[in-house]
Amino acid sequence: MFEENIDKFALGTLLFIGWEVLAVATIINVVMKARSAAGAWGWAMAMLAFPFIAVPLYWILGRQQFHGYMDRLREAQEANERVFLGVQETLSPHYADLTDEQKRYGGVLEKLSERRWTKGNEVCLLINGEMIMEAIFAAIESAEDYVLAQFFIVKDDKLGNQFREVLEKKARAGVRVYLVYDEIGSHALPKSYVRSLREAGVSVHAFHSTQGPSNRFQINFRNHRKIVVTDGQVGFVGGLNIGDEYCEKTERFGEWRDTHVQLVGPSVLSLQMIFLSDYYWAAREVPELTWDQVTEADGSGCGAGESEVLTLPTGPIETIEGGTIFFLNAITRAKRRIWIATPYFVTDESIRSGLQMAALRGVDVRVMIPDKPDKYIPWLATFSYLSDMESAGVRVFRYEPGFLHSKVILVDESFSSVGTANLDNRSMRLNFEVSAVVLDADFAKSVESMFEMDWENCREVGGADYLNRPAWFRLGVKLARLASPVL
Repeated sequence: MFEENIDKFALGTLLFIGWEVLAVATIINVVMKARSAAGAWGWAMAMLAFPFIAVPLYWILGRQQFHGYMDRLREAQEANERVFLGVQETLSPHYADLTDEQKRYGGVLEKLSERRWTKGNEVCLLINGEMIMEAIFAAIESAEDYVLAQFFIVKDDKLGNQFREVLEKKARAGVRVYLVYDEIGSHALPKSYVRSLREAGVSVHAFHSTQGPSNRFQINFRNHRKIVVTDGQVGFVGGLNIGDEYCEKTERFGEWRDTHVQLVGPSVLSLQMIFLSDYYWAAREVPELTWDQVTEADGSGCGAGESEVLTLPTGPIETIEGGTIFFLNAITRAKRRIWIATPYFVTDESIRSGLQMAALRGVDVRVMIPDKPDKYIPWLATFSYLSDMESAGVRVFRYEPGFLHSKVILVDESFSSVGTANLDNRSMRLNFEVSAVVLDADFAKSVESMFEMDWENCREVGGADYLNRPAWFRLGVKLARLASPVL
């Protein structure tokens, strides 16, 4: 018995030493690859103190860059060079020559995205689920050649089945239908739902972020994009997913407040290219799509057809943090105002400092966030920033009637953005996101009117909203803030 205990002790000691060696090796990996000193210190201290917990968590949550995507994209470009060159030739006459004032807002974004602003676009603001889904379903019903659809969440519920039936109907009618969904966001989607789509002829694929033997730990990345394109003529992008709560009043959230845009014009082909990149990663094929013509926006819809638009993809494949640069560009360029609607306000120091500096410059800085949480940890973390924001003059509002899910930015008189990116670390660093960025004073006025209606349904909050809470609540807020880098 004594010898058996000695053997167990020796084995346990070897395992402990081996795990500590692994922890030290992982710490070296952290030091070499972490994007911030604070992040490196945080992971390193955790691994030294709790190696059995922190080491596996790091290999699941700590990777900062999504591997393999750019290799696959280059592979697609080499195999389909004609398609990619054709897009540039088609869009070239529609590139916008920005004025000096427009370059102030949009010049950085062209370099960031390696894309050009296009002119002659019609941009329609779509407010809330019923209006959004009515427009999307109408576009799908009118499609004659193909439908491209991509969502972070697809649910097997009333709206989800209506969506499935519309896609299946078009596929059976001979229209080519392609669907990409995120397997984490749509984790509850049953196999029978996907099987039904495929039996009807829909080409449906999970994004599958863990493809490749070296990528099996890439589960912390999400494809958060929501895109619909029909026949290369009409495009949609914004915050809405496919699920009942996005369109119907629920007991938990009340009314879901969301925003989308509908695009007509050359920007649709640019949006189509973003979908194609994700689809190729998921399916390893390039479908035959329309690239050689642009649908001219004639002003017959809700816009004048004169908007400059940049469809901006950001994601964890970039060598710089495109999401962070996008927000910082908007904040630092603001002269008179910057209004932001976001469901999550969990940012790094650079964004918070940028907002504070803008307010100290005299810019009207307002951030609209939900009063009702859908995720409690990000909701708690938000409280920790209220005092700092208030002290610099940044005004924070909580939207009360339901859950605010819009991702909208309005800067000064002509710059606005509607997309999928939240004002949080996940959208900045870990998610694939897309935004329709618009330079147009008339469209900005429609966004302003939407904000004005929403402000009426908000209450302003500040440091007292945190400081007047019980000690246990304030402790929970501080603990939630510590988790903010991976929220």
